[in-house]
Amino acid sequence: MKDEEPEGMPNTSEQTSSEELYPNIVKVRNDDKPLYFAESESKKFKLREGSEASWISSEGFSEKELREHIEPWLTSLFQSEHLSLLAGSGLTHAVHYLAAGKKAAGMERLPLTTCQDKINAAAEVSANQAGRKTGNVEDQLRVANELLRGLEILQDDEAATLRGELEAGMQTFAESILKSEAGIATAPDTQREQAFNTLVTFLMSFASRIGTRDRLSIFTTNYDRLIEAGAELAGVHLLDRFLGNLMPIFRSSRLDLDMHYNPPGIRGEPRYLEGVARFTKLHGSVDWVQTGKDIRRIGLSFGAETVDPYLKAPGLGEVTAHKLMIYPNAAKDRETADYPYVELFRDLASAVCRPNSTLVTYGYSFGDEHINRVIRDMLTIPSTHLVVISFDDPLKRIMETYKQIGRPSQISMLIGPALADLATLTENYLPKAAIDKATFRMSELLKQRFATQKSTPKAKDQADEDGSDQL
Repeated sequence: MKDEEPEGMPNTSEQTSSEELYPNIVKVRNDDKPLYFAESESKKFKLREGSEASWISSEGFSEKELREHIEPWLTSLFQSEHLSLLAGSGLTHAVHYLAAGKKAAGMERLPLTTCQDKINAAAEVSANQAGRKTGNVEDQLRVANELLRGLEILQDDEAATLRGELEAGMQTFAESILKSEAGIATAPDTQREQAFNTLVTFLMSFASRIGTRDRLSIFTTNYDRLIEAGAELAGVHLLDRFLGNLMPIFRSSRLDLDMHYNPPGIRGEPRYLEGVARFTKLHGSVDWVQTGKDIRRIGLSFGAETVDPYLKAPGLGEVTAHKLMIYPNAAKDRETADYPYVELFRDLASAVCRPNSTLVTYGYSFGDEHINRVIRDMLTIPSTHLVVISFDDPLKRIMETYKQIGRPSQISMLIGPALADLATLTENYLPKAAIDKATFRMSELLKQRFATQKSTPKAKDQADEDGSDQL
């Protein structure tokens, strides 16, 4: 039996034209299907023909109406018992665009000479299996590392050549990541401050949670340190698996560490320290290196030109760019290579696959099947919810994943420049930071007062009616 097209999805024949005319997609609250819309000449938004929603009039809707429909819903979800944020490369591109006026540097393929055609062909197959149309440098590196391992087992002379090329490739890869960081760090002061202020507002919308809720968990597939830089500016303390100060070491025994404080004059009642979040880099980081059997984080400056000077510090031994822990890493020992990523993905699964959990993705294109599998498992729990925020969906992976999961009531979507542009999103649709109880007390007080004011005239009218009946 042929699979039917889900309600709200355009037909294949009209998909291209529809997406060009209606690039924005919203599905929140009681929307039973994705709503495609675009900005009209009257500066109002209009729905795609054939679509309708109870909160939209036939004349279209404004940004104010859109905000009233979206912001309360997100505010409610952000106060779920468990909240997680998954940031993809879209976040780096968004901040880089605000700072430098262009997207961040991309990850181009490496010019390998050893079995290049076979490596590229295998990378394409790997990409197709993961749901991507074309392979990227990650697929290429993954296949090249597997080939290197085989050549070393066979004691083939080409192993040394391929290892040298991979070492140079990993350094080029790391430098492209640092180039993106440098594009932000060296941007004009006004634009850089605006970009970082927007990033801080974005992070604080998630990190501002009341003390009775679980800590925010931040996950990212990015190798750069943009989130770390934004958290530092925001005063958010990130808890990860690294312990130590001079050269932190990755530990498996996280032991659910947290930060508390004792209020003055109160003993025995420690409270959660505000502005703390858990942080996991699922694919590793440009400042992680393998030293022997340990994974350490080096003091690599944000936006440095190259990693070489930082790898010559005492204690790093014979560490080279070949042993940078950016996925897929080029470590020789497969057991050691798998080691940090097994722990990191365990953190992802344990954080999101819980009742009353909300996962928000920003700039993630759903191109990593190992992450998608965790998300699908999460949505088998009825009380969980997925919020997808993305500037676009050029490869159609987001909508394909939405179709495959088949749980529309548990998925909200904000896709398109009118919704997911980082500045627009933080200004209009994300909840504002509110971490002290005074805000909630004020809200309750206003509700009570307005309720009293509204009920008073009704009570008076009722009394008058009763009096007239008696007459």
